[in-house]
Amino acid sequence: MGADRGGRGRRTPARVMAYATGGVLLLAGCASMPDSGDLRGVESTPRQETQVRVFAVPPGEDAQPSEIVQGFLEALTSDDPHYKTARQYLTGEAAKTWRPETSTTVLTDGPGAEPEGAGGREDTGEITYMLTGTKVATVDAQQSYAPATGAYARTVHLKKGEKSGQWRIDALPQGVVMGESDFQRNYMSVNKYYFASNTTVAGADTQPTAVADPVYVRRRVDPMTQMVRSVLSGPTRWLGPVVRSSFPTGTALTKDAGALTPDDRNKLTIPLNDKAARVGTNRCEEMAAQLLFTLHSLSPAVDGVELRAGGAELCSLTRQGADAVALRSAVRSPDFLYFVDAKDRLVRIPAGDSDTKPDPAPGALGEGDTALRSVAVSRDEHTAAGVSLDGKSLYVGSMVSGGSLGEPVLRSHGPSEKDRLTTPSWDAHDGLWVADRDPDNPRLLLLEEGKGDPLEVRTTHLDGRIQAVRVAADGVRIALVVEKGGKKTLLIGLIEREGKPGEQSAVRVVELRSATPELEEITAMSWAGDSRLVVVGREHGGVEQMRYVQVDGSTPDIPAPAALTGVKEVTAAEDDQLPLVAYSVDGIVRLPSGAQWQKVTEGTAPVYPG
Repeated sequence: MGADRGGRGRRTPARVMAYATGGVLLLAGCASMPDSGDLRGVESTPRQETQVRVFAVPPGEDAQPSEIVQGFLEALTSDDPHYKTARQYLTGEAAKTWRPETSTTVLTDGPGAEPEGAGGREDTGEITYMLTGTKVATVDAQQSYAPATGAYARTVHLKKGEKSGQWRIDALPQGVVMGESDFQRNYMSVNKYYFASNTTVAGADTQPTAVADPVYVRRRVDPMTQMVRSVLSGPTRWLGPVVRSSFPTGTALTKDAGALTPDDRNKLTIPLNDKAARVGTNRCEEMAAQLLFTLHSLSPAVDGVELRAGGAELCSLTRQGADAVALRSAVRSPDFLYFVDAKDRLVRIPAGDSDTKPDPAPGALGEGDTALRSVAVSRDEHTAAGVSLDGKSLYVGSMVSGGSLGEPVLRSHGPSEKDRLTTPSWDAHDGLWVADRDPDNPRLLLLEEGKGDPLEVRTTHLDGRIQAVRVAADGVRIALVVEKGGKKTLLIGLIEREGKPGEQSAVRVVELRSATPELEEITAMSWAGDSRLVVVGREHGGVEQMRYVQVDGSTPDIPAPAALTGVKEVTAAEDDQLPLVAYSVDGIVRLPSGAQWQKVTEGTAPVYPG
């Protein structure tokens, strides 16, 4: 579909039509079917504007097996909500048992299809086609994306009806398959939200912390209702161990709910089944906050939700009210950008300001005489941590003028600077994380509130030595650059805590997975949103590049940052209104929205709080 195919094939009913709303574009017959011979691959549609709609067309009378297979594959890329047209290419029994929602397999290009010699011939009334391609990713039944590699090979079997004389598919793999550009046109990534389970439970005084759980939904198939159902169904398997949902188990939309749309005041009414009927006000507001955080990026905008069960209102909440119910990192905006100046001291400039003249940061790390290599500032901007110029010592000090620094809270015995302490990182609960790269004793360490004895964090199934650490604002996800065999890869893991309140917890990082499988040399990285990171790295044999990546390994549907050479460090705020900042061969530079990189000043190690 989309790209022209060679040869002169007659037009068949098994084609896809598209139109652009608000315009005059009409594409009829995206595909041209061959009358005979081998079936060509279903070429993936070039990326098009999201306004373009694609509609499948049913099989034509006396369509040949190649046309049936081709028409079915193209119908999978349409905007048909329940794949009704695609099912018309199947026998009655196959249409009943086929479950397209179980998975989506994404291939580099559209699937190729060839008849199998041993799978029957048209003159026997049966024939088998092999679908082939190179895998890029899979999306599972929970709508969770995962990068994939290797060959794709599946068969579809066709049979000619004895009475009807029509060819139909009677055996096929579950799920759907399509090319990468069709996937990008059909699907979009949306964050749904749950609460960190290692923080205060519902009903307590402390606000719960919202955690983003990205999923992929069909872009033009009522995404608002899809996302509400997805939130109610619970977190994805990967994130599930570290988050909780305030919705009671079994909560779902009522059977007669239909499509959900906001009213003229942008309030969305959500009818829930009886499982939610007995929740209290506090819990109900947490439920509403989960939905408001989830729906805020969809169109039309949702400014409030009303939850109902058993014909009665449970609670109502506005977007502003949701921010009072739970903490979400993207609504926090830091006051300052911090970095190390030419005198190796901690300095700062107002975040997002055009001012380029830094001031010494208050406290001993900015006003004292300890030379620093890297720094980190707590998210409330009350405490700073710094690694000494030789990488051996980690200092922590209050950001109050006149304060003393004291002794290091941690020392490394690595033989060289590159074998000592990484840049530290603060989590959402004033925990300070740092990796010691000592080859004889490599460790990931946590200092609760930046003091006391460091706790060694277990890193389950970690294969390699940690070179960089960044903890997400939610405190339950962690990004690690890990080196092995000369390659540096970006891994995302979950932070699990075990222990009773008031006691030192056992902490471990689990479920590590790659966020950039195609990059083998990560130079720098930073969190850049609820589920997004900015990464500097290179592919095998490629040049250095800066890009955004999702925690699930997918590429977000936003432009990559403008090119910048010689990047050594990068930092981004969860607030996407603040500029990206980097340390490059030109010193400290920043990238305001809609502009090019601009020189700020001389210095190194730029960081936003966190």
